[in-house]
Parts: sequence; C-alpha cells; structure tokens
Amino acid sequence: MSLDALKSAIPDYAKDLRLNLGSVIGDSDLPQQQLWGTVLVCAIASRSPRVLRELEEEANAKLSPEAYTAAKSAAAVMAMNNVFHRTRHLLSDPEYGTLRAGLRMNVLGDPGVAKVDHELWSLAVSAINGCGRCLDSHEQVLRRAGVDRETIQEAFKIAAVVQAVGVTLDAEAVLAE
Repeated sequence: MSLDALKSAIPDYAKDLRLNLGSVIGDSDLPQQQLWGTVLVCAIASRSPRVLRELEEEANAKLSPEAYTAAKSAAAVMAMNNVFHRTRHLLSDPEYGTLRAGLRMNVLGDPGVAKVDHELWSLAVSAINGCGRCLDSHEQVLRRAGVDRETIQEAFKIAAVVQAVGVTLDAEAVLAE
C-alpha cells in the first residue's frame, strides 16, 4: 500500500520514475531481505521525508527486526563514511589518506545480518551519496564474495530510482506551497 501511495504521488511528467519504482521493487530478483534492506537504506539516504515515510512501513513489515536494524545501521555508518572518504579523495593533499581515521565503525565487523547483505546496502547508500572510494570498496568485497554484477547493479538501480523519486516529490511539495 505504501509503495502504491508513493507511485500515485509521482507527477505525470515523471511517469518513468513511477514505472521504474514499480519495476525495481516489484520485479526485483533480489531475495526479500536484500531487496527491502536496500529499499530502506535508500529511502533513508534520499533524505526525503515522504519517501522514507511511505517505504519504511513496508520495509519494516518485510524485514526481520535484526535486518531492519542492520539496514538502518548501514545507512547511518555510510552517511558518515561517505562524507569522510569522499572528502579524503577530493582533497589534493594525499597525506590525508595516510592519517588514522579515528572513527568508530564497529557495525561493519558485526552487522547482525549476512555480510553480503550489509555490503550491498552500504554500496547503495554510497551510490546516493556519491562516494567513489566507498563504491569501489564495497563492490570489490561483494565481487570477492561471489556476488554477480547484475545483483550489484540491481542495488544501485534501486538507489537511483528511490533518490530520483525523493527529489521529484520534494520539489513538487515546495512548488505547491
């Protein structure tokens, strides 16, 4: 129902987003936990209150409590890591890359779900946040774990669509004021 409400709110000029939202979620080959964890982390990373409200309820219903918490932890830690590592990468002084980060990231060692699921969610958040270093790192971990490119692409397709829906609906809300 929440997914349907979100799709119906998308304006006609963005009907491709409506169709894409239905297909990346409704026609996904990802297992339910990977799919709905990816949807949840992307809704959080999109920073769109409407998207998060509409998708969180369904994600919460489809995920175990452990997976729900793990997905939120992936969104939280990657919000920090993406800014940190993207900034290190963008600074012209390579010495920053030699300094100790000094940031706690214990959840990466024990996320509470299969490591592959958490990595996939971390990759999706990194796609929304535009951190090339994190994208490369998570993609390499997933590939070494035997995850195929199609599965990885499925995660960043979800990220792209959820982010675009958030941007579109938030813009419409501002324009309607």
